[in-house]
Amino acid sequence: MPGLAADLRAPVLLLAMPQVTDPYFHRCVVLLLHHDSEGSFGFVVNRPTEIRVAEILEGMELAWGGEESTMAYLGGPVQPQLGTVLYADQEVGVDLGEDGPQEVAPGLRMSHHVADLEALAVEPPPSFRLVLGYAGWGAGQLVQEILRNDWLTAPLDRALVFSGEPEDTWDRALRSVGVDPETLPAWTASDDIDTSN
Repeated sequence: MPGLAADLRAPVLLLAMPQVTDPYFHRCVVLLLHHDSEGSFGFVVNRPTEIRVAEILEGMELAWGGEESTMAYLGGPVQPQLGTVLYADQEVGVDLGEDGPQEVAPGLRMSHHVADLEALAVEPPPSFRLVLGYAGWGAGQLVQEILRNDWLTAPLDRALVFSGEPEDTWDRALRSVGVDPETLPAWTASDDIDTSN
């Protein structure tokens, strides 16, 4: 598949195949936002942490107007101390200005700025995620993993990105591209062990 690198276009969803047993990526769905010859990055969207958004904002002396039970998500293993807000801009009732958060897909924006988080937190839109860290790949790495069949791609679907049932997101994402998760082979970490010696 020599044309694969040119064919991969962000934004897109990456669905981890069962053989990916790394705890960060096992059965995960990644919102891939950037991909070129120098590298790729995105955010895992179905890994809630055990940290409430309200707790994080309280430590920053910011008010949280959303549900108390709203959890932050683990966006990936790179820079877990870095917070990013993802949200659907059609649902926002506050004006963040022309130079506000970056549009990363039609109707989908992201920001690393505390001022944007503060404004959105007063009355957070229904499609809102505070993600900690991100997933990153060096030059050619993601393409090699796709060629190795570690990832399946799926069209960007905001309902999957902001799903209220993250434990079902992987199954639903696979079904959205016609794959029945029940038909995929089971895979555990012990399958990687070489027992030939």
